[in-house]
Amino acid sequence: MTWTRSRTGRAKEPTGEWAPARVVRDREAGLCLAAVVVSGFGTSALWLASGVWVRDLTGSDGLAALCLLALWAPAPAGPLLGTFADRVRRRPLLIGANLLLAALLLTLLTVHSPARLWVIYAVLFAYGAVGVVHDAAKSALVATAVDPALLGDFNGLRTSATEGMKLLAPLAGAGLYAAYGGPCVALLDAGTFAVAAGLYALLRVREDGPAPLPGSWRERTRAGVRSLREHACLRALVTAGGATMLCAGVNGALIWAVVDGLGHAPAYAGLLYAVQGAGSVVTGLLSGSALRRLGGPRFAAYGIALTGVAVALRAVPSDAVALGCSAAIGAGLPCVLIAVFTAVQRETPPELLGRVAATADTLVFVPNVAGLALGAGLVAAAGHRVPLVLVGAGLLATAAALRRSPTSAERAAAKPSSDAKPAS
Repeated sequence: MTWTRSRTGRAKEPTGEWAPARVVRDREAGLCLAAVVVSGFGTSALWLASGVWVRDLTGSDGLAALCLLALWAPAPAGPLLGTFADRVRRRPLLIGANLLLAALLLTLLTVHSPARLWVIYAVLFAYGAVGVVHDAAKSALVATAVDPALLGDFNGLRTSATEGMKLLAPLAGAGLYAAYGGPCVALLDAGTFAVAAGLYALLRVREDGPAPLPGSWRERTRAGVRSLREHACLRALVTAGGATMLCAGVNGALIWAVVDGLGHAPAYAGLLYAVQGAGSVVTGLLSGSALRRLGGPRFAAYGIALTGVAVALRAVPSDAVALGCSAAIGAGLPCVLIAVFTAVQRETPPELLGRVAATADTLVFVPNVAGLALGAGLVAAAGHRVPLVLVGAGLLATAAALRRSPTSAERAAAKPSSDAKPAS
């Protein structure tokens, strides 16, 4: 029994129709995208509301901050957890994972006092662990369900949708919490996962069961790590992605000092984040075409370089510059993420895709958390202007290193043609 790589057989050149429109019009791609949008809305609504909920219950800012830590704590185990996504068919796994998350969230309805605080942390931790498996299976299923020629466009639209949710969902979650309390937000999130499960159930994907994975659990995990390490282009992209997200974390931690340096109240950060989100939405819509023209490494490198320049210029105390830099960071930062997602889906054997996708996610996103902690220490010791310039220089160095990395294999994959190798 083997995985089916794609329902199309061959990668095709996009037609004259705008490629993102083809993604939306394609039944399977549209369902996958809708599931991502729906579940992402609930997640974005909950992550902010959970911290506010804990803060209201305890009066402690530190305990509220632990919500984010609980959510991220399982992420370093991504290479191990991703093995689940290669042991069973991905569509049933995604249906079950979404239903499990919906059920877990319903336990938050029992939280009415500080004595039940542990339930919030336990649910967030389980949420993070199931989410790692969910994301690995989702990446693998998308590679099966979506035309290979449209993977870049799909991942770009996913980025646009995710950024759009970041602008709307936290406000919706906060408003719902203020009006009806935390249990109502939990119900909303549970409902989104139930809807997502239904959307995945509607997919018509030919997916044979996987062959039994050889070796021990540790050996299976190592196989995914080894596949990523031995692929020169993927290794370069993931390394650049991790370095970029480390720098992005530092930059994120400095945002409050930037706002203070401009002489504004903390709420001004909301405007900067909104402008940044708008930049990311634009990049998501254009990314498929850019990937086909430039190839993944060049597309990622240009985005990282743009982010580096914008981060360094944030040291200039000017509202106009700050707003322009936020838009540029929003436009540049997603480039490496979209390039990584797309390259992993195109270049990884289907039977390893769950493990490789989870490993790549861990190596790219966990440094962001470390960057937040590093940035908090830097701003206390050296202010924000010098660290911003140093982070910008680090991003430019990362872009330069990526431009010097091997690109031929990935570039061939990023420019599908009529003689593309048939899918396995």
